[in-house]
Amino acid sequence: MTVQVVLVHGIRTSATMWRAQVEYLRERGTPVTAVDLPGHGSRLGGTFSLEGAFDTIDTAVRAAAERGPVLLVGHSMGGLLCIEYAGAADAPPVAGLVAASCTAIPRGVGLSAYRMIARGFDALPGRGIRITKYMLSRTLPAETREDFGAGGYAFDAQDAAMASLSVLDLLTALRRIRVPLWFVNGQYDQLRINERLFRKIAPDAELIVVPRTTHLVSAMRPEVFNALLNLAITTIDQD
Repeated sequence: MTVQVVLVHGIRTSATMWRAQVEYLRERGTPVTAVDLPGHGSRLGGTFSLEGAFDTIDTAVRAAAERGPVLLVGHSMGGLLCIEYAGAADAPPVAGLVAASCTAIPRGVGLSAYRMIARGFDALPGRGIRITKYMLSRTLPAETREDFGAGGYAFDAQDAAMASLSVLDLLTALRRIRVPLWFVNGQYDQLRINERLFRKIAPDAELIVVPRTTHLVSAMRPEVFNALLNLAITTIDQD
């Protein structure tokens, strides 16, 4: 059976952040589904909740699992949610997991600081969109630069989403994951803070650090990220 890929985006963005990966996978002949979490993308204006987010992921995974083994791929907040989901006590039908830019435990001072920064941007004229676009123009290649915001920005959902992450029990989830697992981080990603701990808890996982790359690893180095997806798909195919 053909490996199926389910992509889960990070906070504020949407399924459009995966355009380069969706194009690559379709050209490769690999079926792919990129979801929009509650309050994001096609669901802007809705209310974000963990229950809704996990239901979105589960619905996509179980539909894909009817057609073949599922490679679940999450970035940032989406990666954290995918770890928690894949490591549930009642294991879902996931054959492999790529957790990108998410080796951090979202609690305490770090989470509070991140929420404060986000609120500061939100208070700026235009909710800081000019600064966001400038930063993207300075870090992302032209071919992926518009993808991050193409589905709109989930300004109204971001604080509730960040606050909800504090209840995740990621370390317990990691201990339960029994499928191939890849951590993918950019060299300069701020969410590498607990990278060593994640590797200690999941010693069989493979850590891939992409040089000269920041948090938006899939958009900043799309060809590299696509090659890593190919590696994961090939690994699942061989199992």
